[in-house]
Parts: sequence; structure tokens; C-alpha cells
Amino acid sequence: MLQNLLIHLADGDGWDTVISAPVDEKMVTAATQPLSDAGWEHTVNGRWIRWASPGGDAGVQFDAFAAQHGSQNLATWTIWAGPDSDRPTWAITASPHTPSPLLAGLSETLAHETGTRQTQPGREHRTHLATSVSEAPAVAAGRPASRSR
Repeated sequence: MLQNLLIHLADGDGWDTVISAPVDEKMVTAATQPLSDAGWEHTVNGRWIRWASPGGDAGVQFDAFAAQHGSQNLATWTIWAGPDSDRPTWAITASPHTPSPLLAGLSETLAHETGTRQTQPGREHRTHLATSVSEAPAVAAGRPASRSR
């Protein structure tokens, strides 16, 4: 997943997100089409739309509230894999400024690779993807929430 993310960041051709433009239904559909094509079901729960893999071990979440407050650069998208969305083995969060082709590429990778990876229990990694008016998409790897040695 990380390799796919880096490839998409390096190849920014066709990015359709205009900074400060609100996320619309067309962008959400484009970003999640690979999940629908792979047979993932989506649910709506208040401000969140969630797509989950058939096995429930991966998913994508869209926060409609955060999407409408783009100037605050809130985590609008969460892409995760692990036991469940509340305790992911890893997660990537993205702002409303993240281009839908980048999100679609990550969705496609997630949909095709779910079930083919091996996870290590007790290891959690969280990566944040954010953009702002003055900078290109940036990735910063965070430290795990807790770690025992």
C-alpha cells in the first residue's frame, strides 16, 4: 500500500482536486469506484460513509462533515486494514484536498490486495496524508500509539 501511495504521489498527472473546492458526490464516486467494482458494500451512518471488504478486514471511510470544512484540513478519508476499523493494524488518513485519482488508486490496491497480506498482531502504524493551499500532498509516518519492548 505504501509503495502504491508513493507512486501516486510521484505521478501527479490528472489530479482533479482544486484547493478549497468542496468534495462533491462525483469525487467520492470516482475515489471509491474500485471498491464498488470489487463488490464491497457501503453503509451510511450519520456523517460517515464506510466501504468494507467482504471479510471485514479492510475499509475506507469518508467523513462528509470534514469534507465540507476543507479549510480546517480535517481527516476526511480513512483507509485502513486490520481486525476492525476501531483497531486497525494500519491506517492512512487524507484531507479533503486529496485528489480523487490518488484515492481511487489506493482503493484499487486495497480492494485487490485484501486477504493477500500478512499482518503482525500488536503492530499498529498510522500514516497521515494532508495537503494545504501552499504545499503538495505530503506524507508523514506517525509512531504507533503504544509499543512494548
